[in-house]
Amino acid sequence: MDEYIYAKNSVEFITVGVEFCAFAERVQDTTPEEFTSTAVKLLPLLYLKATLLPESDEDDYSDIPERFVSEEAYEYLRRNIEYILGEKDAYLLIQNDDTAYNDQPFAASIAEDLADVYQAVKDCVSAYRTENEDSMRTALSTCREDFIAYWGAKLLNALGALHRICFATECEDEYECEHHHHHHEEENFYQRRQSAWQDDDEDADRWL
Repeated sequence: MDEYIYAKNSVEFITVGVEFCAFAERVQDTTPEEFTSTAVKLLPLLYLKATLLPESDEDDYSDIPERFVSEEAYEYLRRNIEYILGEKDAYLLIQNDDTAYNDQPFAASIAEDLADVYQAVKDCVSAYRTENEDSMRTALSTCREDFIAYWGAKLLNALGALHRICFATECEDEYECEHHHHHHEEENFYQRRQSAWQDDDEDADRWL
């Protein structure tokens, strides 16, 4: 048995990957609220499991990984996510590796980010389903390398944008409540200080 492809962390990544792919593939059957609520829970888990993937111990391993996600499947998924999110799909990204010294934001897409993540993970998951250990090893090693190179950052960018969507209303409500609360606290504070100052004046008058 190949210890690399059947290691605990490898199998756990594939397990979460299968769940993520199934979620992405049924996105057209979800509401925007269901999509964002599930995504902000599932994406951090996928990221975590990817960080724990073991490094391949075969430095000379050079097989070309098999690709399972077609351009049509990629585009179909991207459009479904874009449709579900509507105008909220687009977000501004401040910096990436290409703009490390440029603080000007540029437009990005949650749908495109997640389609990129899906393509990488689905190729790996599909290779495992072939039960061909050479293909599985190549796919897992490639998926880990691509995670480090690009799709891990794509996942985090999309997660940040989804977080803002998912909790926007709650944050606004909390802000209003907190602002109202602080306003009353300030009023109470000044009222208490005013009373204290009056008491101080009365005490001072007794010594005159």
